[in-house]
Amino acid sequence: MNAIETHHLTRTFGERVAVDSLTLAIPEGTIFGFLGPNGAGKTTTVRMLASLIAPTSGSATVNGHEVGTDDEVIRQSVGILTETPGLYERLTALQNLVFFGQLYNLPAQRAAEQAERYLRLLDLWDRRADKVGSFSKGMRQKVAIARALLHEPKIVFLDEPTAGLDPEASRVVRDFIKSLKSEGRTIFLTTHNLPEADELCDLIAVFRTKLVRLDTPEKLRVGLFGRGAEVRVVGDAARWIETVKALPFVHNVTARESTLSIGLDDPDEQNPALIQALVYAGAQIRTVAPIAHSLEDVYLELVENGKSEGEQPAATQRSTPT
Repeated sequence: MNAIETHHLTRTFGERVAVDSLTLAIPEGTIFGFLGPNGAGKTTTVRMLASLIAPTSGSATVNGHEVGTDDEVIRQSVGILTETPGLYERLTALQNLVFFGQLYNLPAQRAAEQAERYLRLLDLWDRRADKVGSFSKGMRQKVAIARALLHEPKIVFLDEPTAGLDPEASRVVRDFIKSLKSEGRTIFLTTHNLPEADELCDLIAVFRTKLVRLDTPEKLRVGLFGRGAEVRVVGDAARWIETVKALPFVHNVTARESTLSIGLDDPDEQNPALIQALVYAGAQIRTVAPIAHSLEDVYLELVENGKSEGEQPAATQRSTPT
């Protein structure tokens, strides 16, 4: 079952198109990465899916509820961390969370229990009696994440959840997000931290007003760059280019200093024959490794050169503030 579905979801502000005919399906229990440059329409999309603003056209369902029809139910059933979350600085971390828990219709005792649970999980329980106004940006971010989860929503929207956090705190939050998935929740994650998205996400959408591409991180890599092997040899790699080109299963080969980069359909199956040919020709091989393209490579290729579901290049689409 899908936790979120959209069909041609569109939002305009006057003549400016913020979200243009977005169609996607996010299965339950998925960590979904929504990536795009500033002004791409990511926050506008989240605000529509959380029933904070209405679509101009198209439709969406969240937890089986129709956006525009079941808005109050949707708002009560999702959690949301905004880019700039508001907290009461003169209240303590615990007081903030108990207050917001009661806004989600939790009884006072239950709100206090939930506040304690999430403050402990996010390593803030020892600071529960300190006023939020004394907290660092990263600590406030963790309180805001806890606030989004007090009512145990099945779907959680997280906008830059590790922004402002040091490496240790970022790791705590990433592990925490993984634990939410293990509980069967669906996480809708927007982030500019591409290694973080690569580590966490089951599905990734690259978005720039229109949907540019949607797939798993690995399939995005293979679809754009193919598969292959990097072979590091003793001496100048260029002398072995013709040897490699002669192999029928090789798509392409380039050489840089002592490294050959070789395009293959199935490196696991084809590497033995490749290495055998090089050794037979006299090459001395130091290492063999898969060609590794980062998610940043994928993202930049799609944002700069990709096309949106068969339409115009993403770089030429109109960009509007999120």
